[in-house]
Amino acid sequence: MQEASRDTGQEPAREPGRAGVDAPLVDAEVHVESFRQAREARRLELVEDYVELIADLIGDGGEARQVDIAARLGVAQPTVAKMLKRLAEDGLVQQRPYRGVFLTAAGQALAEQSRERHRIVERFLCALGVSRETARRDAEGIEHHVSAETLDAFRRFADAKL
Repeated sequence: MQEASRDTGQEPAREPGRAGVDAPLVDAEVHVESFRQAREARRLELVEDYVELIADLIGDGGEARQVDIAARLGVAQPTVAKMLKRLAEDGLVQQRPYRGVFLTAAGQALAEQSRERHRIVERFLCALGVSRETARRDAEGIEHHVSAETLDAFRRFADAKL
């Protein structure tokens, strides 16, 4: 970006498309909806990560134990216990004494939906030329924050490229 000339008093050149520079501030209702959507995605992100991990652990070893969930997520067991209680209250998991955690039908459906979103985002990033390992890591965060419309565009792009 060019700096304003002190001698001429001209405004600095503006980069097209930069919010706050050339684009007017969006309507307040649009802003509210954008932030509401982001807050909802953050709230669901943890739930989706848990059910997806539980599904993976069950698929790998037949059950998901609290200690394994804590180790994979890098959190303390009391943190996992609190979240599992919430997931049980939401009807996504069932806890069985001395047996671990199991997904309900709703929990399994959410895990599959989350896994598919992850795969689409990862394939999209790879189609852009991002390494598989970086795409896997980045998709872990992005998958929770894209709209259905954007996800569909990612899918179409990746299908055309790969």
